[in-house]
Amino acid sequence: MSELRTDPTSQKRKNDHIDLAFSSQTDIDQIDKRFSYEPLLGCSEVEIPVKSFLGKEIHTPIWVGSMTGGTEKAYQINENLARACNEFKMGMGLGSCRQLLEDDTRIKDFDWRHLVGEDRPFYANLGIFQIEELLRLQQIEKIEVLVQRLRVNGLFIHVNPLQEWLQPEGDKFYRPAIETIQDFIERTDIPVIVKEVGQGMGKNSLSALMKLPIQAIEFAAHGGTNFSKLELLRSQPAFQELYENIIRIGHSAEDMVEFVNQILEEQASEVQCKQFIISGGIKNFLDGYYYMNKLNATAIYGQASTLLKYATISYEALREYIQSQREGLKLAQAYLKVNE
Repeated sequence: MSELRTDPTSQKRKNDHIDLAFSSQTDIDQIDKRFSYEPLLGCSEVEIPVKSFLGKEIHTPIWVGSMTGGTEKAYQINENLARACNEFKMGMGLGSCRQLLEDDTRIKDFDWRHLVGEDRPFYANLGIFQIEELLRLQQIEKIEVLVQRLRVNGLFIHVNPLQEWLQPEGDKFYRPAIETIQDFIERTDIPVIVKEVGQGMGKNSLSALMKLPIQAIEFAAHGGTNFSKLELLRSQPAFQELYENIIRIGHSAEDMVEFVNQILEEQASEVQCKQFIISGGIKNFLDGYYYMNKLNATAIYGQASTLLKYATISYEALREYIQSQREGLKLAQAYLKVNE
């Protein structure tokens, strides 16, 4: 029989317990009701399950949300994010590639396939206005060239009518976005993911999208970075006062999980898209774990601003943060049950 492991830190730890006991009490009303804590049913030897997502293996169920490009600072940020995707086997979406349609001067900010790795999902990104315009001009081949040059697996289309409405230089739409998306996927073989930009989507919009043969939907729900609010803050004071209430309209990740589950149940025979990136207000691994388990479809969770914060500091800071999330997901998998 092996001897019990000695504990050289025992005395210090017990002193810490005495010193911190009174400041470590929690209130009952602070209990997170989303989970049941099951301390008897798991152990530390647990691994994060590998997921098949967008036809690729995902070992860390975090999607690196669309970021930025076009500056030297953006170059370093995207390099750090691409390295992390390779190391932790995650997927990545680029920031808007609009500028590359006409000028490839800053293509290095977006050309990360070599660093992300061939086996990781890697997607370009254009706004719905660019898709509408290129369809009207019969220049879809520009997108096909972009996809080939960046060696991406497909294209994010971000749908942002409220952002454009509030943007001082914003574009105007001449067709409903769903019609533009449908036309695009009928005229090209480029795989498509559709996302919003911080307001989320209502049930009717989700239903319309889920009936199309697109690869996935990203929530970009209310609660995270809100690009409509960002544009409003760039506007004149009188305009801000007039429109300040509209940025509070939208749908949370919780709302959208419920909408998707209802659609899957009520309209199952019509649904073609069953993969989701849950993003918008995802603050930590507990949020991600909760929503992935509540959604009755294949899902990972996405983060943008939080990853951006650490990627701006250094690769080491970003790496430490992602590793901490992985350890948190293991803990949740071992000891937490999501309540119905």
